[in-house]
Amino acid sequence: MHRLVLNANHGTPGIIVLPEGGYRRARAEITAWPGYAPTPLHAIPAEGVASLHYKDESARFGLRSFKALGGAYAVARLLGQELARRGTANNANGAALESGQYAHATEQITVTCATDGNHGRSVAWGAQRFGARCVIFVHENVSQGRRDAIAAFGAEVREVPGNYDDSVRAAQRAADEKGWFVISDTSYPGYTEPPRDVMQGYRLMAEEALAQMPAPPTHVFVPGGVGGVAAAVSVQLRHQAPGARLVVAEPEEAACLLESAAAGEMRAVTGALDTIMAGLACGEPSLLAWQELERAAFAFMAVPDSAVAPAMRALHARGIEAGESAVAGLIAFESAMADVSARAVLGLGADSRVLVFGTEGATDPALYAELTGG
Repeated sequence: MHRLVLNANHGTPGIIVLPEGGYRRARAEITAWPGYAPTPLHAIPAEGVASLHYKDESARFGLRSFKALGGAYAVARLLGQELARRGTANNANGAALESGQYAHATEQITVTCATDGNHGRSVAWGAQRFGARCVIFVHENVSQGRRDAIAAFGAEVREVPGNYDDSVRAAQRAADEKGWFVISDTSYPGYTEPPRDVMQGYRLMAEEALAQMPAPPTHVFVPGGVGGVAAAVSVQLRHQAPGARLVVAEPEEAACLLESAAAGEMRAVTGALDTIMAGLACGEPSLLAWQELERAAFAFMAVPDSAVAPAMRALHARGIEAGESAVAGLIAFESAMADVSARAVLGLGADSRVLVFGTEGATDPALYAELTGG
């Protein structure tokens, strides 16, 4: 069973979290990267609605996750700004950094972050491309497959006790002690700019999907986590599909956004955060994300781990590679459709055009094979 919380503050005015100028910079930079191409949008048959489309991020830049758009871009932005601050180069973009002409300076800079897997892979990929050192912090439940994928980009991987939120704090402590730079996908008081760049990168996924749809969606289901991708999608909806209802899907064991909505203020979920949806095992909302979602999300849903493998197998049977965290939105949609009350309060019906964001592919190939049998 799911839990559903409607957002009592939906539609109230708020601050601008992601300015348009910042997005134009992110879009111009990322779309110029070698290998950039919009990811597919799949039409999936679904009873009871006019259409269901699934945005498939399984092949994004070869990293198998939408997070390739965020962490690597934020690394490029940080390095460009730091080179300017040091008087080494003004306005060095990704191409200039990747050329190696500033390697003598960038190799003196270390970037770091905490990760459940995908964000750390993006930051490590960006650091390798743009010439910086990289140290990634993981908690003890991050799989070896995800650790190996990060290390493959030349990053040092360090394990810390506890959960994802503990690793966030460990990364910040190390950065403070050693003069490193945190490139986090979550934000907190006093730390907002790299996460803002990360979220601006995520918006490109939403712009692509909305442009690919035959008609604007009426409902959009997106995974939660700390809220960064959901907030990025929310901002982009305001520009391309302002009437769409955004539903944020989270694991039952790590539903910090739902709990925040229920309380009317940011709330943390503590404990092991033990969910198979590893990329969404986050107990504390991102400050920036919450500033957007607290007024713009229509509803929040918590879904059970028991539905993950069946959803992955169903997509696999259609030739779509979806990792554990990618199916949260699809599970939420299907769960709502099976519940008369949820269907009614969300306004899902025969005229609904539904967009689901599938945010990752097989980021842990061994686990993917185990769960799908493929």
